[in-house]
Amino acid sequence: MISDSSNGYDDIADTFIQVRSTTSGVSTVQGWANRFKPGDTVLDIGSGSGLPLTKVLIDLGLKVSAIDASPKMVAAFRKNFPHTEITCEAAEESSFLHRKFDGVLAVGLIFLLSPEVQRQLILRIADAVKPGGHLLFSAPKETGSWDDLLTKRQSHSLGEDSYIHLLESSGLVLNERYTDEGGSYYYAAARPAS
Repeated sequence: MISDSSNGYDDIADTFIQVRSTTSGVSTVQGWANRFKPGDTVLDIGSGSGLPLTKVLIDLGLKVSAIDASPKMVAAFRKNFPHTEITCEAAEESSFLHRKFDGVLAVGLIFLLSPEVQRQLILRIADAVKPGGHLLFSAPKETGSWDDLLTKRQSHSLGEDSYIHLLESSGLVLNERYTDEGGSYYYAAARPAS
């Protein structure tokens, strides 16, 4: 059996691209990204087609690298942003996480993974944040499991207390929490400057 590292999203990529809100999360990501200066490096994990959130980062003059595990999403991303670096691989195995970034963004991804993979990935993501850098990711505040509306695969939330504990144990400091216009919940953290 071949494992699908896109968690079912390659199979529904065309549908997802069509139904993805063009505004949900945009103001939250803009507010977070305004702390960076043009040329700062940001990694977008689970970027999908890049619309609308990667576009926010690019429009602010940031140097963006992206990861998505769906070949169809990566093809759409390359069509939308042909001059932006992207790799097609599972976030939890990504070679990009061996690099350091001023910012790391992961919207709509973490909760698609098993609880153990989430824990490992958050620690790897935190390690990719430079001193003085920032992380923003989305995951529900509540603890629980549910079936993803599009893929019908099970999603999991570790819950706010667990996510905060993971951030703090990885050397990050939780700065803020947000709820966007679509109801998604975000955690914003930073690595203290050395």
